[in-house]
Amino acid sequence: MQITDTAAVVTGGASGLGAATARTLAERGARVFALDLPAAVERAEAVDGVSYVAADVTDAEQVAAAVDTAAGSGVPLRIVVNCAGVGTAGRVLSKKGPHDLEVFRRVIEINLIGTFNVLRLAAAAIATTEPLDGGQRGVVVNTASVAAFDGQIGQAAYSASKGGVVGLTLPVARDLSSVGIRVMTIAPGIVDTPMLAGVPDDFRAGLAEGVPFPKRLAQPAEYAQLAVAIIEHDYLNGEVIRMDGALRMAPR
Repeated sequence: MQITDTAAVVTGGASGLGAATARTLAERGARVFALDLPAAVERAEAVDGVSYVAADVTDAEQVAAAVDTAAGSGVPLRIVVNCAGVGTAGRVLSKKGPHDLEVFRRVIEINLIGTFNVLRLAAAAIATTEPLDGGQRGVVVNTASVAAFDGQIGQAAYSASKGGVVGLTLPVARDLSSVGIRVMTIAPGIVDTPMLAGVPDDFRAGLAEGVPFPKRLAQPAEYAQLAVAIIEHDYLNGEVIRMDGALRMAPR
């Protein structure tokens, strides 16, 4: 599917994976609508072809309004990339007692339910567009994590949320096949995003050393490159692709 002259919604689009993806899609000729929380939108770097929209992915009305804006932009909405997410660490049992239930609930709400919320509303809009060759109307790329498969100690909430995104992939791809929408998921390993900005250099070096090859952290631009490849490859559907340098996470 061509990217030029289409509208794209990218969540978490003000920084990290989302910002890199929004920029790359805009460079390829898409009209990009980058959704993020208001504070993140205020700090976002201006990029030609990218419009920032303040929206919480867990809020149905805010997402619906953002999707309507993208769908009414004058070019068909055909691309969605879900990058919005949060990470927390906490053992099921610690010296402080049982895992905080509200923290667990919030991670699931943002990472899993937020992804599905954007997916369902965007799919409804994409389904109204004119089909392309072969009946294709659009593609959704979701973001999981290697933690969905190799969750470490303290990652119960994060791994559960990303495991849910992995579990959505095939059934949603099957559901949306009738309207010509493909659904794929990327499961990144350790990516050098702003979440790692405050990590000491020696710790970063240790993380990189644990990657079989190449022995470095992934870059957000590499995620964007993979997302673009998925969008353009019409026969990729219903699958999860690990982007991790062959990394398999140890228990801790």
